[in-house]
Parts: sequence; C-alpha cells; structure tokens
Amino acid sequence: MVRELLAALGRCGAPHRFELFARARWDGARLDDRFHWRLPGQADPWWNVRVGATAHRTCDVFLSTNSYLTAWFTRVPTVMVVCDLVAFDDALAPQRRAKLIERATLPLAARRVRAVTAISHATAEDLGRRFPGTRAKTTVTPLAADKRFGVDVGPTAADVAARHGITRRYVLAVGTLEPRKNLPRLVQAFAELPEALRDSHELVLVGAAGWETGETVRSIAAHPRLVRAPGHVADDELPALYRGAALLACPSLYEGFGLPVLEAMTAGTPVLTSTVSSLPKVAGDAAVNCDPLDVRSIRDGLIRGLTDPARHVELAHRGRARAATFSWDRYAAETLAVIERAAQRP
Repeated sequence: MVRELLAALGRCGAPHRFELFARARWDGARLDDRFHWRLPGQADPWWNVRVGATAHRTCDVFLSTNSYLTAWFTRVPTVMVVCDLVAFDDALAPQRRAKLIERATLPLAARRVRAVTAISHATAEDLGRRFPGTRAKTTVTPLAADKRFGVDVGPTAADVAARHGITRRYVLAVGTLEPRKNLPRLVQAFAELPEALRDSHELVLVGAAGWETGETVRSIAAHPRLVRAPGHVADDELPALYRGAALLACPSLYEGFGLPVLEAMTAGTPVLTSTVSSLPKVAGDAAVNCDPLDVRSIRDGLIRGLTDPARHVELAHRGRARAATFSWDRYAAETLAVIERAAQRP
C-alpha cells in the first residue's frame, strides 16, 4: 500500500515537498526532486519515537502509515492510516504481538491525530464503534489492485501452474495462513463438492504460514489429493496464477479491504467471497457470495462459480468493470486531500 501510494504521488503534480521517513530507501518508483529520503537508524520502537518527535523540524503535516506509536510524539497535524481492527477482536485470533502493540498504541493515537484515513467503510465503522471520537475525522480511502494483474505479460499461467505442480483446473485462495482466512471451512467445502468437480479440480492455497495454523495444516493434510499449499509465491507469478484460476475463493471472516478479491477481478477471474466486513462493498455485484460460517454455503458458492459457464463469463466481465472503479491514483489523490485539509485546519 505505502509503495503504491508513493508511486502515485510521484506521478501527480502536487506542489508539495515530501519528506520520506523510512527504515530503508525504496527505488521502485520514479520520484523527482520534491521527494527527500530520511533514514533514521534506530530499531523499533525507538525509530517511531524519534521520527514522531523530530518530524516537525522538516514537515508541516505528517502521514503515519505503519505505526500508531509514531502519532504519540508528533508536534504537527497528523493523519493516521487505519487498515483494520483485527487486533481488537479475539474471535479472529489475531497475532499476539500485533494485538498487544495495537491495543496499547491505537487509543492515544486516535485521540491525538487530526484526521484518519480508513481503507474501507467496514474499517471506518469498526474504528468508530470502538473509538467514537474518530467518526467525525475519518475519511474512507479505498485501495486498488496493481494494473499488472490485468495485463497478460510475464510468465504464463500454464508455466507457473506447472512450476508448482498444479495439474488440473484449480480454485485459488491467496493470503497468509491464519485463522481469520477461514481455510479449514473452505477445505471442507471443497472436499464436499460433487465427485465430478473434485476429480477435475484442486484447491490451491497460496500464502506464507502465519500463526495458529494447526487446524489449517491438519485440514490440508487430510485431503492431499485435493489441496495444494505451495506457500509464498513470488510477486511476478501471482498475476499468472490469478489468470489461470477457475475461481478465486475468499470466504474470510474479516478483511480490512480484501485486496485478493480486487486482484482477481482485475485479472478477469470470477470470485467467491464472504458477506461480512469489507468484502461485500469491495466486490459489489461482481462476485458469488457465501456465509463464511456455513460450510454448505461455501460449497454451494463453489458449485455456482464452477459449473455455470454463462455465469462465469458474466462474473469475469462484471469483475473487470468493478475493479476499474478503483485506482492507486485515486487513492493518492484522496489521501493527499485529507492531508491538505489537516494542514490547513486551525
């Protein structure tokens, strides 16, 4: 997200100077002389303390993108990006370290900052319920998918599939293996498909192992012929995997935005997704919906997405049209507008 924002700011003609506080320089975007790198050498959390406490020397307004702690110390108007409230919901089994840090740092940051950007309406609503004082100062700034997901360049779908041992048509799921991704229910639903579909398809779970993976690992191991989990896949292979998939399955229990849904739509791949959190708003009418707590609902959604050729074509068309309404340039423009208002307000 931060890199896409930086690249989009580099393309825009905003007459501002941008001071880029980072742990390491990133040279993946064309940036002109409006942009200046500042690389304090401390480790966390002292990096955040130093940046927050010294930013006023060079900045009129500060955008905090990756830590609530930094906003504790800033002396200029500050805008804070909030991606999700996973850490505040024990039912989602958040990562322990993230849970402790975010619960400790977000309450004060939410009171101190002048403005908040939330990456989805669901995140804004979650934030407002837990911290009512943020409601009046929160703006929703939706993310976007990289345009490369919609361009047939780089490795072919067949080559990437072969590289990972995929030999049949496949349903794809993308994301870290963690409890809220709801993968055990997805695996069970896939295993309960009609025999003809099971014989002609496999379920491919792409993503690095996260935390509390025991149930997910056991569900994968119980169906070795049906489920393949190649782990992390290189960024240049992901577009091809999306393009080659018969369906993208994202029956998640919670997503701050749900970027894989938009990436699949950009690639023209039909999507099955949940009726909860940000996902219905992102997908619109361009996806098959399911109740993520109901294995039968997930199974029926898989069947609808895999067996109706006309529906498949319609979803691909709607998905591309839906994805085209999101863009990183728009995200950057909306974020910059929030920053400018924060800087001007007394």
